[in-house]
Amino acid sequence: MQFAGHSLRNNLFLAPMAGVTDRPFRQLCKRLGAGMAVSEMVSSNAQLYATAKTRWRTDHAGETGPVAVQIAGSDPQMMADAARVNVANGAQIIDINMGCPAKKVCNVAAGSALLRDEALVARILRAVVAAVPETPVTLKFRTGWERSQRNAVRIAQIAESEGIHLIALHGRTREDKYMGDAEYDTIAEVKARSGIPVIANGDIDGAHKAKAVLEHTGADGLMIGRAAQGRPWIFREIAHFLATGEELPPPTASESHRICREHLADLYGFYGEEVGVRIARKHIAWYTKGLMGAHAFRQSMNTLPDIAAQLAAVDDFFSQLMLAGHRPGDEPATDNYDNALQELAA
Repeated sequence: MQFAGHSLRNNLFLAPMAGVTDRPFRQLCKRLGAGMAVSEMVSSNAQLYATAKTRWRTDHAGETGPVAVQIAGSDPQMMADAARVNVANGAQIIDINMGCPAKKVCNVAAGSALLRDEALVARILRAVVAAVPETPVTLKFRTGWERSQRNAVRIAQIAESEGIHLIALHGRTREDKYMGDAEYDTIAEVKARSGIPVIANGDIDGAHKAKAVLEHTGADGLMIGRAAQGRPWIFREIAHFLATGEELPPPTASESHRICREHLADLYGFYGEEVGVRIARKHIAWYTKGLMGAHAFRQSMNTLPDIAAQLAAVDDFFSQLMLAGHRPGDEPATDNYDNALQELAA
């Protein structure tokens, strides 16, 4: 996919997710097939630039390009300043967040709360585009603030008129948060009336769903978020299916173990032991979700205090899966599987 001077390997995007899409996860998803990966949301508040969290979120050392950074805020000048700072720090694409439904974001009139004020949307987009004229600016947003007032078409028209290069649209309103099913009719309407690339987002959790959403919306690409948690290989699965019509088999337990191990090593190296072990817990839980014996494993794993103990537990869990011949993608475990694991280990 060609996009604003960037040549992407495909039209599959990793969605920005707070607390998830850090540099280790972005790099992993790119290696496993994502054409582009957008960073965690970075606040436009300059008072937060020096915090450890912001330093981690703006660390792009060695990252495979294009480097896309999402910024969030409600003040046009602060957003413009944030764009300039992040471009100076290595960002090659600036993405603007108008989709986050979280209360702590919406309560300061940022994220999806901005969709209630179309004039302010225009001012923010204009200020950011003018601040970084050599850098493509993209926008991620929802179909509206509430179901009774979906204004995604107008927001898309504003975005195009203000010089936004690409839009990613989540098929829910802020009122929906992540409840119910995403709807794609609004995305299809936006695509039909837009002259810039439109990326469809929301509930894309597999290859067949990806193909169906592309066909229904006519979108130029897909953005995948929660479905990539613990399944970073979803990008290669979708890319292969879209290109060939054939489904790839799920990874073996051995490959899942290797991918998980590589991810953990990057997390420990990026954050250090104390923070790395804490952040790794949620990723390990996602990697093992639905696998046999996962519930008991997660309960014990979450109490482990250091890298050595955490890795030993992960190694043991996947070793037991391999002994049992289980692989990700198989049917979920039976209630009796923890007992079977104990028998295998005896």
